[in-house]
Amino acid sequence: MTTRLTTAQALVRYLAAQHTQVDGERVPLFAGCWAIFGHGNVTGMGEALQHQQSRLPTFRAHNEQAMAHAAIAYAKASQRRRMMACTTSIGPGATNMVTAAALAHVNRLPVLLLPGDVFASRRPDPVLQQVEDFNDATVSANDCFRPVSRYFDRIMRPEQLLDSLPRALSVLTDAADCGPVTLCLPQDVQPEAFDWPESFFEPVLHVPARPRADRQRLARAAEWLNEAERPLVVSGGGVLYSGAEKRLGRFTERRGIPVAETQAGKGALPWGHATNVGALGVTGSEGANAMAAEADVVLAIGTRLQDFSTASNTLFNPNARVIAINPCRHDAIKAGALALSGDADETLAELEDLVSTDTAVPEWRERVASARDDWDRTITAAFTAPASGLPGDAHVLGVLDGFASDATTVVCAAGGLPGELHKLWRASGPGSYHLEYGYSCMGYEIAAGIGIKLADPAREVVVTVGDGSYLMMNSELATAVAMGLDLTVVLLDNGGFGCIERLQTSCGGDSFNNLFPADRPSRVDFAAHAAALGAQAVHVPDLEGLAAALDAARERGGVNVIVIDTDPLHATAEGGAWWDVPVAEVSDSATVRDALGAYHKVRKP
Repeated sequence: MTTRLTTAQALVRYLAAQHTQVDGERVPLFAGCWAIFGHGNVTGMGEALQHQQSRLPTFRAHNEQAMAHAAIAYAKASQRRRMMACTTSIGPGATNMVTAAALAHVNRLPVLLLPGDVFASRRPDPVLQQVEDFNDATVSANDCFRPVSRYFDRIMRPEQLLDSLPRALSVLTDAADCGPVTLCLPQDVQPEAFDWPESFFEPVLHVPARPRADRQRLARAAEWLNEAERPLVVSGGGVLYSGAEKRLGRFTERRGIPVAETQAGKGALPWGHATNVGALGVTGSEGANAMAAEADVVLAIGTRLQDFSTASNTLFNPNARVIAINPCRHDAIKAGALALSGDADETLAELEDLVSTDTAVPEWRERVASARDDWDRTITAAFTAPASGLPGDAHVLGVLDGFASDATTVVCAAGGLPGELHKLWRASGPGSYHLEYGYSCMGYEIAAGIGIKLADPAREVVVTVGDGSYLMMNSELATAVAMGLDLTVVLLDNGGFGCIERLQTSCGGDSFNNLFPADRPSRVDFAAHAAALGAQAVHVPDLEGLAAALDAARERGGVNVIVIDTDPLHATAEGGAWWDVPVAEVSDSATVRDALGAYHKVRKP
């Protein structure tokens, strides 16, 4: 049996037939498709989506990069169990999504990108917005997606979907290969009809696979942990994607093993958990970093051990044995680790039966409690408002800390705020902390708030964003307003790129090209701008005003933007570790030369 459909209609019908399980309930795998229509997709994908709204809803955004960010945030907030698609026209509509594809690739998050493409037939070649390669006629602007896609295909004939879509779904739902998939859709192929086998559209249930680690390596890892006196667990995002939070808590508490958090792994254990010693690395707590430097065995779970987590590969005891639990082989072998290529929850379950409850020595167990208590006092001090002058990021977070409930999700992505949040935020548990720091992409924040709210409408979403990120991508405020969402945005205005200003001067440079000049005529009226986009917006004069505005926003609902001026030079001095940022080897500046000398003293050979 066959049915005659266009390529676009078949694609949409196939996506609508995919399902997954969430908390034992069968739900659609794709929660919807974000779309900005243009001449490369409106008559193909647009026509197909219009007639499938009950099965695959369509959402309209104002920027293609932002709508892909929203889709990615949805997948992250759904622990990669559910996802979204994005369709664009050819040309700038398509290439606007390349940055978002890179973000998803770095963070191992699923999103299906469906950019329009030039004519497969080449009848009207070149078409509007076509990028021509004079040496390769098969190249289009969409080839930019190749290095930032886990799977890439260009659908030149309708029947190619019969092979390509199952491959795409296998990547999107795979624990090891998970990431962005790009299927380029030439604008003349989208509306082309074909007789499709009915079996192609039969419902499919995608149950997340839980790969098991090699038993010999598992036994060896258990042996190392049983021999350890000062073990440490590094909790990454894979703990959350596996749903291994409770098992991690039991495993470490019974054995007295401290848990240090990466940005992606923060919130797997609540701050109040007995083994949680806080953030790790460049933006880490003093206790977690000190214990990392002394640990004799490091068990890294669901993390790719990037430079911020490892202090540019200088943080861990050089004699430490490293064990990595990760379904992705490429990530599991980093830092010379003994690779346990498997699901976090399954692998921890097997280790529970093999690892003694007397793992850590008593002195190490006692260090966990003291490290937690010491850093908790540091957090309280960092949150304390200054007697005078503008507040810093940490002081704003102190107000948010008093405002947030267990149902609040705090959102951020780039600038100085992520570092302060990683160090200082007392996450209440899974879902309370949403940071994109693998790609550290300015402009992610507001769009991500939309994606998180769509993933879990019951959660209160508070977006924290600097003025630099806001100016890069604020259009989705209008999208949130149009969708009738409840979303609170706290906009910290420090007059430019304060985080990079601090990095620049700390490496010996003069203040240059990061902050707006102090004598400029006026600063941006962010509250007026947000109000013009439809938000309820207010500029508050101080921290007391911020607290009152947050309460009012919670009571009022809708899209609220609260603007507060902050000090661009203030950052929490406590905690942290070295980060390898090379300094100019030749300079006329004495401060740069001094910084170079300090850099060479710290840098590993």
